[in-house]
Amino acid sequence: MKLAIVTAYPPSKVTLNEYAYHLVKHFRQQERITELILLTDTTSEAKDIEFIEDGCKITVKECWKFNSYKNIRSVTKAVNQTKPDAILFNLQFMKFGDKKIVAALGLMLPFICKLKKIPTIVLLHNILEQVDLKSAGFTSNKIAQRVYNFIGTTLTKLILKADLVAVTMHKYVTTLEKKYKVNNVKMIPHGTFEIPDKPSGDLPEGALKIMSFGKFGTYKKVENMIEAVVQLREKTGLDLEIVIAGTDNPNVPGYLKNAAETYKHVPQLVFTGYVEEKDVATIFNESAVVVFPYTSTTGSSGVLHQAGSYAKAVVMPNLGDLKTLIEDEGYKGEYFEPESVASLANAIEKIVVDNAHRKYLEDANYTAATAYPMERITEIYINEFEKIKDKKTEKQIEANPSIS
Repeated sequence: MKLAIVTAYPPSKVTLNEYAYHLVKHFRQQERITELILLTDTTSEAKDIEFIEDGCKITVKECWKFNSYKNIRSVTKAVNQTKPDAILFNLQFMKFGDKKIVAALGLMLPFICKLKKIPTIVLLHNILEQVDLKSAGFTSNKIAQRVYNFIGTTLTKLILKADLVAVTMHKYVTTLEKKYKVNNVKMIPHGTFEIPDKPSGDLPEGALKIMSFGKFGTYKKVENMIEAVVQLREKTGLDLEIVIAGTDNPNVPGYLKNAAETYKHVPQLVFTGYVEEKDVATIFNESAVVVFPYTSTTGSSGVLHQAGSYAKAVVMPNLGDLKTLIEDEGYKGEYFEPESVASLANAIEKIVVDNAHRKYLEDANYTAATAYPMERITEIYINEFEKIKDKKTEKQIEANPSIS
């Protein structure tokens, strides 16, 4: 199978590029894939495919830009030139841009590929029905929210024209099937990027590192986390370091710079900036706790799966989507009320003062992470593509029996 993947890809800073990296890394090891065609955004630096020592051929075709009105034409042209046997879209609603028209045009691409009779799967990481538009940085204006919801509903209908729409939570399947009266939605787990050998659970000498990882400023905010750790230091006398690993959300440029200025008086507060792929393991392995300082969610959490793969204890907000994910996939953590500093401090305290409890959470999360390695996830996608191809062949035979 000659498989095309439409996605952002490292060193891109566009959302979901890290997920694409691991998809590609494991797809290329599948014997049923003869070539991978990466239809990616344009970057000034070369795409990160240095991990490829064996496996299938990989072709990189940079054919779209964030916020470009030409994406629909340029991606379609690239599809015509490369002639894939199947195509996978790695999407969320603001994948192609944060301008309404650009984003909408980009999300029409799966429908165009379906019209071209190319087996098409959309991996949709979030659905608008489960997104808090204000917290996620889209808009706080009530009228604008209604407009976004109307546009989102229209675009979702187009996305659902694909042969299959894969989502990462059972709840999303139910929501889409009920609202749009469709039967081509399937839950395929997010998957765990890497499954290293289980760490010993021993932490480096010195301060216990309380870490958060991601893109911050919309529904991921660091203020309460910083203040919670400050409270905990005063209460327990523990030597705690705060590590904010990541960058601004594109919708909130300058957020972390402002946070660093606001809390410059707080000792042992580290802002790492962008974390290169090669440094991710170190960031996680050195941490005692991974905190998710979210006020809302927009879908499954890749960071949770990473934390599990490195056997880390986690502190999670008491929010529906994340709690559902934890229960569905077997992760465990301490919960806090999203707007409460005291609640967050208490949740962190339960882990850092009790090594036995910390290691219990670490064991549970490693077990959950190892249940769905990316190798297994990519196999599921290949199987689904083959089912789509078989159905198309059956329909062709029914329409023209002489084909058989």
